[in-house]
Amino acid sequence: MEKFAVPTKDQVSENNQAIFDNLNNALGFVPNLYAYFAKNDTALGDYLALQNRKSTLRAKEREVINLIVSQVNNCRYCQSAHTVLGKMNGFTDEQVLELRSGSASFDPKLDALVKFTKSVTINRGRTSEAEKEAFFNAGYTEANMIDVVIIIGDKIISNYIHNLADFAIDFPLAEELKVTEAN
Repeated sequence: MEKFAVPTKDQVSENNQAIFDNLNNALGFVPNLYAYFAKNDTALGDYLALQNRKSTLRAKEREVINLIVSQVNNCRYCQSAHTVLGKMNGFTDEQVLELRSGSASFDPKLDALVKFTKSVTINRGRTSEAEKEAFFNAGYTEANMIDVVIIIGDKIISNYIHNLADFAIDFPLAEELKVTEAN
């Protein structure tokens, strides 16, 4: 369907063309997800501002959230992109798959983050007291909780955009998980 085509640089606003140039300089290409946002004059800049905001969470922790939310929302584009980013942040292929499946046996603090993030995403913010307690007992704070929710929101935006538009995935395709009822 033509209306879901990824625009080229000459098809977007002058402001978005400048953002394309910045992305090209930083990444070596403009990911299709970002290019698709540029169909709207302000969405790409707004989304990048959200993604690049300061956080109380380390990059590795943000990737944990991105991976589990993308798995819950079954977004192949974001699973693929964040598999690459997760590995750039020090996770192995096996760890990325384990994170996507809902646990982190290799790191108790990250395990609490994975479980909390998955619960928040699936239950739309209504986690049990036990899940919140496990998150806080792992060493996370209320400021961290706020950042988890903001990162979940960021990832839901991109997951939904790709799930609706279904444009080409321009990252190495992430391995599909064997989905069970628990996933």
